[in-house]
Amino acid sequence: MSVALIELYASIQGESTHAGRPCTFVRLAGCPLRCTWCDSTYTFGKGQKRPIADVVRDVLALGVPLVEVTGGEPLAQKSAPQLLTALCDAGLEVLLETSGAYPVAHLDPRVTVIADLKCPDSGESARNLWLELAQLRRQDELKIVVASHGDFLWALEALRGPLAGCQAQVLWSAVAGQVAPAELVAWLLAARAPGRLQLQLHKVIWPQADRGV
Repeated sequence: MSVALIELYASIQGESTHAGRPCTFVRLAGCPLRCTWCDSTYTFGKGQKRPIADVVRDVLALGVPLVEVTGGEPLAQKSAPQLLTALCDAGLEVLLETSGAYPVAHLDPRVTVIADLKCPDSGESARNLWLELAQLRRQDELKIVVASHGDFLWALEALRGPLAGCQAQVLWSAVAGQVAPAELVAWLLAARAPGRLQLQLHKVIWPQADRGV
């Protein structure tokens, strides 16, 4: 069984509660979503077909015990769940970054799911799988990327409504060039919003790099 791979490299985790930790990234090809603020459009191509066993071997060779499978949208590939399980079986700590538009409840329970809540300004809010997002566990994370105050208010209502039972850690991010981090902080404080702010550390450390970081 194989996956279509865009890139595989070691860096630091730039987001999530794991930010700052050395991490190997396995970036898979393809994504059916077209978020207005997407920063990984280079994943929309076909990628290179690689056997799952070879991908696991290459990850282990880098010697970093934390690995994230990302994209694009990794779950758009039918073999992604098998890749996740194979990485877990290899003794690695496995993170999955996904759009929130694909089911996750069936995945290997050892995987930490980092799922997006797509706000209206992303252009893809209709794809949110509300029942799946509401069932995220304490070990999982819910990432909310806001491009406006309207997005922020919409997300707050979602957290108080259909996602009231979600146990995941809530992460707030601002779309670069549209919402300043300080502005988002002011909104979080004024609303006494749950969760925490996150910045993209890799973009702070390597501001000119688009890939491989």
